[in-house]
Amino acid sequence: MAGIVDDIAGDGGLDGLRRVSETITELESRRTRMIDQLRREHRASWDEIGKACGMTRQGATRRWSRKAHAASFGEAAGAYERGRPSYPVSAVDWVVPRGARRVLDLGAGTGKFTRLLVDAGLDVVAVEPSEQMRDQLTAAVPRAAVFDGSAERIPLPDADVDAVVVAQAWHWVDPKIAVPEVARVLRPGGTLGLVWNNRDRGEPWVAQLDTILRQPARHRIDTEPDIGEPFEQLERTEIRWRHRLGRAELLDMVASRSYIIVLPEQRRRELLGEVGELLDTHPDLKGRDEITLPYVTRCTRAVYSSR
Repeated sequence: MAGIVDDIAGDGGLDGLRRVSETITELESRRTRMIDQLRREHRASWDEIGKACGMTRQGATRRWSRKAHAASFGEAAGAYERGRPSYPVSAVDWVVPRGARRVLDLGAGTGKFTRLLVDAGLDVVAVEPSEQMRDQLTAAVPRAAVFDGSAERIPLPDADVDAVVVAQAWHWVDPKIAVPEVARVLRPGGTLGLVWNNRDRGEPWVAQLDTILRQPARHRIDTEPDIGEPFEQLERTEIRWRHRLGRAELLDMVASRSYIIVLPEQRRRELLGEVGELLDTHPDLKGRDEITLPYVTRCTRAVYSSR
């Protein structure tokens, strides 16, 4: 092992440091993929994974459970595209500053927000780490330039875009790495916009649906995160709107949740059955071909200051 490291480091210096850093990044990415596969195929517990990585079970789950959930979207890319809602057009108007021309949609998924950016006449670059998601995105939004990458590794040059938008994805990133990386690709005075769709639990049947969905994973997504330097002028807004969809699309929306995807198959079928029973029996849903699902879209924006 020492010999391999010496070969990579060479004579040291900045070039050697760069090669070592690139190797560490690639090895960490490979380790994450291996852990994801072990968990998806139920071949190893978190205790076993922790021991193999030289850490405790708690340390392993803290480090990789979120990444494993994020990586799970690829296998449900079709359900994600069919079931996930779009966003209100007013969200684009709010998070993208007037005068912006070139915009990065970061963590673009299947292109739900990307197509709104393209329809607004913007020059759009979309970055998404999942190959299956990128396939859906490329087919749905052919006018966007689509690249493999992540918030921690954006495949764009410095000062390349006027705005960066992250829709339904910022909670998956490591802000310590992502914030300076986003700042790197932004032009001075450019903006970072964060967007989340949240189901409106004020509707009784939506509250019941959320109770079912929260059974396997009681977690809370922070939709009002701090961003910190070098960003300033932090602002937030909420947009209320309604999404119309059919029964099959609603079931696809449920099936595309990361914590549903990683459930054992039997438990996953049971949960989808509970959602189906809600659709069949609730007085606001029973017998309806079209369902109206209320949303609150929460938006955050901040300006990059190069001072």
